Amino acid sequence: MKKLFLFFCASAFILSCNSKTDSATGETKDDSTGTGEKIDYAYLPENHPPDNWVPGDQKNVAIALNSIKGWETGNVDQAVAAFADSVHWSFDGIDEKVSKDTLRAWLTDFWSKTTSVSVKMGDYESVISKDKKQEWVTLWYKQVVTDKSGKIDSASVVDDIKIENGKITVLDEKQRKFPAAKK
Repeated sequence: MKKLFLFFCASAFILSCNSKTDSATGETKDDSTGTGEKIDYAYLPENHPPDNWVPGDQKNVAIALNSIKGWETGNVDQAVAAFADSVHWSFDGIDEKVSKDTLRAWLTDFWSKTTSVSVKMGDYESVISKDKKQEWVTLWYKQVVTDKSGKIDSASVVDDIKIENGKITVLDEKQRKFPAAKK
């Protein structure tokens, strides 16, 4: 009986050492290294618990990159091929749901005023929520755009791209323009 009691006590101790996050407070009771370090988050996500994301499908990265490549090379059909019939596009001054045809028209208009686009990809990541309800790809890159008058504009860009059923349904783009060169 004593051996059985010791076995249960040892089992309970081992199980209690696993990392647990309190979804109400977002406080990690024990980190994965087993150091017992408590993590107190200053803010918690509004719509899900902390540590909600795991690595996603790399095929989603390919979908996003192929679309960006089409945009970079002026191949509007390739750029919009990966989009769903409607897409929520957030960009500087734009935040609306539009049809794929509207997106195609916008990109065609952009290219009517543009000579070249260059993308220098910094990094990318695909994630999926633990409940498998959301899949996102984030791209970090530098872009250089030359318009037909020869004006060159460069920016650091972060795209958050939501993928649903193999199609892009949200494109949320943030840009930081680089300062003008010092003379």
